[in-house]
Amino acid sequence: RREALIGALDMADIADRRTEGFSQGQRVKTAIARALIHDPRNVILDEPTNGLDVMATRALREFMLNLKAEGRCVLFSSHIMQEVGALCDRIVVIARGRVVADATPDQLRAQTGESNLEEAFVKLIGSEEGLAA
Repeated sequence: RREALIGALDMADIADRRTEGFSQGQRVKTAIARALIHDPRNVILDEPTNGLDVMATRALREFMLNLKAEGRCVLFSSHIMQEVGALCDRIVVIARGRVVADATPDQLRAQTGESNLEEAFVKLIGSEEGLAA
């Protein structure tokens, strides 16, 4: 499992190093590998691509799609709507501590009349303060 995670998260260059001095991206990858080493059926990730460079972000997105393809439940939070649209079957939008939408990406776009998820999100929260429309 260790070797599979090292490969999937592109960590070969850091696998045998101590974590002291790791970059933000290396720390994120290490934390994800530690969370997944026991092969969980359900995975919860809070903004997993935060602080990653473009290539690491792409690798992590592919990794999450592979987890999904394996039949795992992957729940993650993100403010990056491009990422949400590419990875999610279902989106829950929360504004001011309340669920204001729970639907597929296509349903959210149709519900709001917007062509992209970022605009749909803004419409769903209703204002900059997150008030429901």
